[in-house]
Amino acid sequence: MASETSGGGQERTPGSTRTDEGTVRVDSWIWSVRLTKTRSAGAAACKGGHVRVNGERVKPAYGLRVGDEVRLRQAGNRERIVVVKRLIRKRVGAPVAVECYVDNSPPPPPRVAAAPAGIRDRGAGRPTKRDRRELERLLGSGEG
Repeated sequence: MASETSGGGQERTPGSTRTDEGTVRVDSWIWSVRLTKTRSAGAAACKGGHVRVNGERVKPAYGLRVGDEVRLRQAGNRERIVVVKRLIRKRVGAPVAVECYVDNSPPPPPRVAAAPAGIRDRGAGRPTKRDRRELERLLGSGEG
């Protein structure tokens, strides 16, 4: 017997995590392709209105199909825009996950370079009040 019939009447090969036919839950898919860290985080994003498929807000159980455009708003006002190339149900490694979608997201905003903390010689101890005031004057964060 080369293939098995699952409960839904679809044929599949044993041990296959790939399903190119039918639909997959949107919360499960965004977790599988590593857009969210956990499936429950994917479901919470759907419930919060942060996931749109083809322009419409969707519930976690929405059936995703090949060719759908998924927009996921992430922390820091970053929006990921991906087009589904392949449906998978189980989480896979990052190199395989990238092959399952086309990423049309805008580039992330550049990170703001934080000023390095004052570097002190080893064994110099805590800075004195005078040292702290000079450092604040140098960094421009002094109030007076």
